Amino acid sequence: MVRVSGAPQDVARRLREGMAAGVLSFPLTAFHEDGTLDREGCRAHVADRLAAAPGALFPACGTGEFFSLDEDEYRQVVTVAVEEAAGRVPVVAGTGYGWAQAARFARIAEEAGADALLVLPHYLVAAPQSGLVAQLTQLAARTRLPLIAYQRDQVAYTVDSLRHIARIPNVIGLKDGHSDLDRLQRLTLAAPEGFLFFNGAATAEVQARAYTAVGVPAYSSAVHAFAPEIAGAFRTALRAGDEDTADRLLRGFYVPFVELRDRVPGYAVSLVKAAARLRGARVGPVRAPLADPSAADLAALKDVLAAGLDLVGAAL
Repeated sequence: MVRVSGAPQDVARRLREGMAAGVLSFPLTAFHEDGTLDREGCRAHVADRLAAAPGALFPACGTGEFFSLDEDEYRQVVTVAVEEAAGRVPVVAGTGYGWAQAARFARIAEEAGADALLVLPHYLVAAPQSGLVAQLTQLAARTRLPLIAYQRDQVAYTVDSLRHIARIPNVIGLKDGHSDLDRLQRLTLAAPEGFLFFNGAATAEVQARAYTAVGVPAYSSAVHAFAPEIAGAFRTALRAGDEDTADRLLRGFYVPFVELRDRVPGYAVSLVKAAARLRGARVGPVRAPLADPSAADLAALKDVLAAGLDLVGAAL
C-alpha cells in the first residue's frame, strides 16, 4: 500500500486540528506470550484507542516498543494502524537509529500508508548540533513523508539548530521530552509560524499546565493506551480551566502513577502495558530488555488504576 497523504503543510494542518481535538495516542504493540507479534491483538488495541477519539495515532513509537521490532513486524504494526484509522485521524509512525536505518523504516511506513514520521532519538552516541541537523537533513532527503523531530535524552536542539531544521521542507514539528521550559520557550519563539510543538514528557499530563503556559498545550498521553476515561477527563478539565478536577486527578492518580513508574527503568512502557492488561486488553508482555512489573508493583498499579477510575466513575 502506498498512500502519500498530501503536502507537508496539509499533514501539519490535519495534525494541528487533531491536537486541538484530543490527546495524541501512542498505542502499544501486542505480543503473544512467546514474544511473537500478535497482529490481531494490535488491531483490537488500535481500534479501542480510535473509539476513544484521539487527535492522532502514533504507532511503533516508544510506547509501542519500536526499538524491539524487526522490519517486517514494523510494517505489520503500521499497516494495522493505517487500516484501522482509515483516514479518520493522522497516523504518525516512529522511526529512528542512524539516518540510514531510519530511512529503511521510513520507506516501510510510506508503503504502509502512514501520514508522517516521528523521528526518535538516535542510538547510543552523543552528537554535536551539526550532526543532529544533518541526521534530519539526510532522512528528509530520503522520504516524502513529513517529519516530527523528537528531542529527548541525548537529543536537544539549540535555537540555531531549530531554525535550521525548520527550514527543511518536510520537517513540520518538534516533540519535546526534556521539560526544560526555558529552552522550550526560546524554541517556540524562534520557530516559523505553523511549526508544530507538543509535550512528549513521560506521563505528560503532570506537566501539561506548565507546557500550556509556554504555548504548547498539545500533548501525548500514555494513559490513553489503558485508561482513556482518565485521559479524557483530565484533558476536559484542563481545557475548561477546571482546576479542582485536574488537581484531584493529579493527586489521586497521575502523581502516584509517576511515583510507581519511577521505581524501575523501563516502567514508562512496562506499567502502561500491564495496566492495559488489567483492563482486559490483549497486548501481552513487553519484550526484553524491558521487564514486566513485579507482583508487588503490579498490585500497587492495580490500586492506583482503581483509584483513578473511581475518580472518573469508570470500572476496572
